[in-house]
Amino acid sequence: MTMDCLNLCKQQGHDDEEDKGIIMFTLDGSIDRQGGPAVRGRTGSWFAGILILLNQGLATLAFFGVGVNLVLFLTRVLDQDNAEAANNVSKWTGTVYLCSLVGAFLSDAYWGRFKTCAIFQAIFVFGLASLSLSTYIFLLKPRGCGDEKSSCEDHSSLGIALFYISIYLIALGNGGYQPNIATFGADQFDEEDPIEGQAKIAFFSYFYLALNLGSLFSNTILGYFEDKGMWTLGFWASTGSAGLALLLFLCGTPQYRHFSPKGNPLSRFCQVVVAAARKWKVEMTPSGDNLFEDVSQLTSQNGARNMLHTQGFKFLDKAAVITKKDLNRMKDNVVHTNPWHLCTVTQVEEVKSILRLLPIWLCTILYSVVFTQMASLFVEQGAVMNTKLVDFHIPPASMSSFDILSVAAMIFFYRRVLDPIAIRITKNPKGLTELQRMGIGLVIAIMSMVSAGVVEVYRLKYIEEECNNATTGIICSSSGSSVSSQSSLSIFWQIPQYVLVGASEVFMYVGQLEFFNGQAPDGLKSFGSALCMTSISLGNYVSSLLVIMVMKISTTDDMPGWIPANLNKGHLERFYFLLAALTTVDLMVYILCAKFYKYTKFEERNNGQDNNCHESTTTVHSMELRV
Repeated sequence: MTMDCLNLCKQQGHDDEEDKGIIMFTLDGSIDRQGGPAVRGRTGSWFAGILILLNQGLATLAFFGVGVNLVLFLTRVLDQDNAEAANNVSKWTGTVYLCSLVGAFLSDAYWGRFKTCAIFQAIFVFGLASLSLSTYIFLLKPRGCGDEKSSCEDHSSLGIALFYISIYLIALGNGGYQPNIATFGADQFDEEDPIEGQAKIAFFSYFYLALNLGSLFSNTILGYFEDKGMWTLGFWASTGSAGLALLLFLCGTPQYRHFSPKGNPLSRFCQVVVAAARKWKVEMTPSGDNLFEDVSQLTSQNGARNMLHTQGFKFLDKAAVITKKDLNRMKDNVVHTNPWHLCTVTQVEEVKSILRLLPIWLCTILYSVVFTQMASLFVEQGAVMNTKLVDFHIPPASMSSFDILSVAAMIFFYRRVLDPIAIRITKNPKGLTELQRMGIGLVIAIMSMVSAGVVEVYRLKYIEEECNNATTGIICSSSGSSVSSQSSLSIFWQIPQYVLVGASEVFMYVGQLEFFNGQAPDGLKSFGSALCMTSISLGNYVSSLLVIMVMKISTTDDMPGWIPANLNKGHLERFYFLLAALTTVDLMVYILCAKFYKYTKFEERNNGQDNNCHESTTTVHSMELRV
């Protein structure tokens, strides 16, 4: 009966499974909300995936409704200078992504991805509502202040405190939610099934596309209203969008597939280190056949796979060596062990895989320094350029729309054109590997910084020519620098730098999501996505540190620094060229790290036995127990 059912399951297509009385369960061990095996035709796949993509788009709209113009809010409403505002935005954005580690830990260890997403989205909505109320009541006085022309009154300590509490609640909510929603979306596709496996790869591209399309509205429509001083309208629109995103997410509850949390990863990591230290004198056999693995425990834990033993970090392998003391604990062919004395090979390989990911992850941080310039210095640079299109004023923050359009165009161009070509050339069914795509992203990032620096050179050149032309009426300082707020160079000259950053994101961030999600152990999938977010976090902090160091070194009695309050008196182009040089060095280091990277090896699932097949009301279970 068992073999007949399994054979019949393999013969049926996805579309007529239930019509034939056959119910196919997923092969990756995912479960439904009741804790039972997930039925492929009734859960997950693109129905759940599309709900998550819509949720991501709306949540991103809400987040960037605050984030994209935050630097202008700080300068116009809170009266901060350019360098201080850029630093505060970098710190806030860094905190957003640093909180992703908190969300990933709670998800992998205790709550699971669905519960974690729901809780942090609720915090996100609360923070947005608090921001909308606090700015309206305490900060925007007189009404209508905060645009280019009218300044706001001095603010109370209570109003400023509530503002910062609100934006950091937003940081906590959005940061804790982001890595889990990406992984939760990937959970809806069974990677062991050929059709859903391809859909899972496509999901990461569409996820990043949804993220960018969601920010398109906030960067254009909301950005325009906020630039005109209608901050309250923009913040309440963001609150409504986040609330709708949470509602849509909860509506899909019956359709989602889940993976149970696997316990505290920090304790598992520490157990390996302690057990290895206890056995530092123990010798390993050359073949490694005295290493311990408990297959029965893992195969019963929600489809988690064993990890194959790999060379490298041999000291950690000693944590899995079976000693005479461990053999004395054997009873009825089952090893009862204390994980602080004896760990499984899989547990050791978990630690190894994280250690191997770290050099790659560190090389992505400097890319994030380049990426974060769009929310700070690109906006400030655009604000001192000609923002007129006929009689229409273009908000500097809305120029990031070209980044979003570049992302959308490049995703479709890559999937429809470049990927098929790469598959034919490399003979690899995946085309370019994730590591190769990330390297391409670094190259394009260097080009974007060079482009931004060249634009700044010409912007300053136009200022100098206008100062020398008496007919322009521009007031110049004694040093020849314009004290006017804007150059006559059109803001549309910023398009190439935004387009290049957008193209680099498709290679770098989509590649990162796939790479860290695929290489992370089964019990640390959210942590894998959090690594991508955390690189953005540290990139923002490094950017803030670079700005401080550059200003400290470049400021003299005769020179206000590279990034002064009046950019016409500074040398912003030197900062861009510095970033290009640093990213070039980072690219060289990355190439070395990628060349010597060892991929994580997983044991194949026993799909024929681990998959459950139901015919009518008959249940067939099969489990393999091995030690």
